[in-house]
Amino acid sequence: MTDERIQGIPATALAREFGSPLYIYDGDVLAARMRELRTLLHSRLEVFFSLKANPNISVCALLHAHGARAEVSSLTELRTALRAGIAPDDIIFLGPGKSRAELAACLDEGIAALVCESFGELALIDELAAERGTRAPVAIRVNPAFSVKGSGLTMGGKPRQFGIDEVQLLAEPDLARRYAHVRLMGLQVYMGTRILGEDTIVENTRRIFELAERLSAVTGCGLEMVDIGGGLGVAYFDGEQDLDLRSLTIRLNPLVDEFAGRHPDARLIMELGRYLVATAGTYVVQVRYVKESLGERFAVTDGGTHHHMAAVGIGSFVKRNFPVRLLSGDADPSGIEEWNVTGPLCTPNDTLARKVRLPALRRGDLIGVLRSGAYGPTASPVHFLSHGYPAEVLVIDGRAHLVREADRPEDLLSRQRLVPSGALSPLTPAP
Repeated sequence: MTDERIQGIPATALAREFGSPLYIYDGDVLAARMRELRTLLHSRLEVFFSLKANPNISVCALLHAHGARAEVSSLTELRTALRAGIAPDDIIFLGPGKSRAELAACLDEGIAALVCESFGELALIDELAAERGTRAPVAIRVNPAFSVKGSGLTMGGKPRQFGIDEVQLLAEPDLARRYAHVRLMGLQVYMGTRILGEDTIVENTRRIFELAERLSAVTGCGLEMVDIGGGLGVAYFDGEQDLDLRSLTIRLNPLVDEFAGRHPDARLIMELGRYLVATAGTYVVQVRYVKESLGERFAVTDGGTHHHMAAVGIGSFVKRNFPVRLLSGDADPSGIEEWNVTGPLCTPNDTLARKVRLPALRRGDLIGVLRSGAYGPTASPVHFLSHGYPAEVLVIDGRAHLVREADRPEDLLSRQRLVPSGALSPLTPAP
């Protein structure tokens, strides 16, 4: 029999206490990732946690306790970071479509920087800062003219809704003087996501530093803050390899050191989301039924697309399985079979794993989708079929903490309003 444990706690015990489906985050893994980064990264390079990857307030607070700052992209994420104990001066706000209310909240809280992504936004920030009699700290997000092969979802060298084109900025030599209530104090460049090549990250960084100095010289924008983005990847699929952080930093740190030497007062930032949290999370589902169809085995579970869209592979050209493991039940290697692990939804897309090799499955078995700490429920259609959010548990020092309650039907219905019965009278038949 197998019974996987998280810091000594059996997965079966967690499922009994908190129910399933269930997200489990291992606090030791989160802390170890931050320790490794702080040990190996250049001391001038600050790690900002991108809350979009996992906005759970307790996950955010634990990462902050080990040195992470915050990068946020909504009013709720801003409130989350503040309530998690992160100081305003350690928060930056990104996003191409910020609302007036979001911009106003950033100014009122006094965060480190608003990362501006259009000239229209820059004008609105100037207006809001003028109303408050202050100067807003603004970093410009640049859409660079170049891209580097290997950047996954590449963010440079193409038309994008993100940032201001490099060529447009180079045509604005008086930009820093145009807005009386804006202090253009930095630049941000985000080149791609899920990057698994050390060479790509090093080359991205080198070119971003060169771009920052070039744009600063032309526009007059300060270099109080230079954000090199992030995009460090995590291996999910067969044939992929995790980054070698030690090898990466051996080549990356000299670039940081040279730039920091030329700009001793600059605040240097690396944004990390997936890289900080992905490996710490397991999505736990329970087998409800087993069946065969046209010679293929199916394990129908209580979780799927609505909680873990990334693992299901919606939007991907190639459907590949996240790592999947039996957490309870008979792990006899002689009984390994091919299984399709599916969910409860009324769509054939609700498949967590296709033809994955697992021991013979039975009703009640627990299956874990590994490396699921990033882009889980908050990046999924949790309200499809009105199932709602699953519970989330964070394990710290061998103790499990419920950090999000599962939605109940009454939770979902509480936001709806039934019109008065008099408005529901049948339509009068046509004559």
